[in-house]
Amino acid sequence: MLANQIGYYSLILGLIFSIIVIPISIKDYNQNTEIIDTRIFSISFFQFFFVLVSFIGLVISFINSDFGNETVYNNSHTTKPLFYKISGTWGNHEGSLLLWLLVLTFFIFLFIIKSKAQPKKYRILTVLFQQLIIIGFFLFVLKTSNPFNYLFPAPKEGLGLNPILQDPALAIHPPILYIGFVGTSIIFSSSLAAVVQQYVSKSWANHIKVWILISWTFLTLGILLGSIWAYYELGWGGFWFWDPVENVSLMPWLSLTALLHCILVLEKKKILTSWTIVLSMATFILSVSGTFLVRSGILNSVHTFANDPERGIFILFFLFFLIFLCLIVFSVFNKKNNDETVKINFLSKETSILINNWFMMYFLSVVLIGTLYPIFLEVLTNEKISVGPPFYYKLILPFLIFFLIFMSVVSYLKWIKSEFKKLEIEIILLFIVSLIISFLIFKKFGFESLIISVLTPFAFYLFLNTIKDFLINKQNNFSQKISHFGFSFLILSILLNSIFSSEIITNLKVGEKFSFKGGVIIFNSLKENSGKNYKSIIGDFEIKDNKNGFTKLKPEIRIYNQPRIVTSEADIKTSLFSDKFLVMNSLKNNEYFNVRYQIKPFMIWIWISALILVIGGFFSLIKKLYEK
Repeated sequence: MLANQIGYYSLILGLIFSIIVIPISIKDYNQNTEIIDTRIFSISFFQFFFVLVSFIGLVISFINSDFGNETVYNNSHTTKPLFYKISGTWGNHEGSLLLWLLVLTFFIFLFIIKSKAQPKKYRILTVLFQQLIIIGFFLFVLKTSNPFNYLFPAPKEGLGLNPILQDPALAIHPPILYIGFVGTSIIFSSSLAAVVQQYVSKSWANHIKVWILISWTFLTLGILLGSIWAYYELGWGGFWFWDPVENVSLMPWLSLTALLHCILVLEKKKILTSWTIVLSMATFILSVSGTFLVRSGILNSVHTFANDPERGIFILFFLFFLIFLCLIVFSVFNKKNNDETVKINFLSKETSILINNWFMMYFLSVVLIGTLYPIFLEVLTNEKISVGPPFYYKLILPFLIFFLIFMSVVSYLKWIKSEFKKLEIEIILLFIVSLIISFLIFKKFGFESLIISVLTPFAFYLFLNTIKDFLINKQNNFSQKISHFGFSFLILSILLNSIFSSEIITNLKVGEKFSFKGGVIIFNSLKENSGKNYKSIIGDFEIKDNKNGFTKLKPEIRIYNQPRIVTSEADIKTSLFSDKFLVMNSLKNNEYFNVRYQIKPFMIWIWISALILVIGGFFSLIKKLYEK
């Protein structure tokens, strides 16, 4: 109870300090001094400190199973393991918003420390814009999502956390993802400040690139962890299913990726300034939009927290405020840079990055339409539809061909102007090798589809080209080459996975077997088991596959005590070239079981390639920090 009270009053004190910093910042902004007022630094520290105390108070409430706290009561239970009691702090709506607030206050405090070389007025304006965001989240938490509401009398037992959220990967997935999301707020605030101060320059690009790298790297890692979790915990049997909440994390990632490339142009040459600012603003707005869609309960997803109209309305108004703020600042203060009128040579790295941005915006638009269209249709016609993978594949895959071609060309281009005459033989040879490899694959395994058949040689070409680029002059832009290699490896792995994947679905009871082309599934037995807060039924299966050999798989059905939820736990045997994936669901009073067996080739390649992307981002970040 004491931790709960300390947490609540610390949150109020944090809000008070956030409000206090605004008039002090305005006063300091108008003073003709070069050094920022030390009071701003001190208040920002106390703001972060009190939010940290508040968050620790919530963690302690979860550890002590203080069911007098409504958030703890709704999301914990005495039988829940300690690790998941702690991770349950942010595994719910109220706690996750408090974690958002914690990262927000920490980042602005860090910004003040790390931006000492930047102009004073730019720093103060960034603090002011960021404080508006922070105050908005403070009010949101206290008014609609208070994590310290108290129940009296205190219940003796809690309702428990959704069992599918009780997973190590998902325990660390939200904090990492939030760092990525919240990092975009600094980019947003600093871009507004830079526009007002006419500070959109090479110097600003060099400064803000650190925050872009932080956001992009952690967002990529967060998406990767979420994808791995969904693969083995939800029984989807894949790496991406275009779930609406997957999409709302993908959209800011696409925008961030475009911004990261665009900032390189601004860093090298003072062009595309307006477009860079638009991307900086749009990225955070997409992050807040995703928050609105998730927290309002509009989206039907396994990730969605709660359906509360008050929360949705608050975030919607906050979102409109941010958009309005962007429009006002951009229309009043943004001045066209004369340098932008300079003609850009078609065969140059600047052009390639610009076209790369166009592709990213197209992919983002497809995801945005696919996510929002069912919502608008239901509002207008009361008709419910779901937009699944076929929609995205039809609109994305054809353009992905041209995107890969362009990605392959980028490495040959130089700033200002490039010549291709000397490189024609090299390009042709690599493409011939790619065609031969693709031909051999399709000759042996058949054609998946026309688009896949066309896409595959270009994916191989991009992959081979990034390897060549990595081996030659590897000291030059080493971190970028790692990320580009990771991306090409990811695209290739996804394509090969789609070509060679297979699935068998059948209903079996103990002692039965099911024959398929090239093999047989044998259902040997069932056994019961007990965990700390669940009971389970474990199936014993043998898979005899002429192509993939003999495998024993033991999928599990768990019945959790609190809350009473039944989950299906897949058994996955991972090898270098293929995953064997089996999940079962109970039918007809545990007499018959629905069995789904999948062969998922190159899954570990997908995870490794995405991890290489993250490593490239970390190397770029470390390099940037070292330069500073």
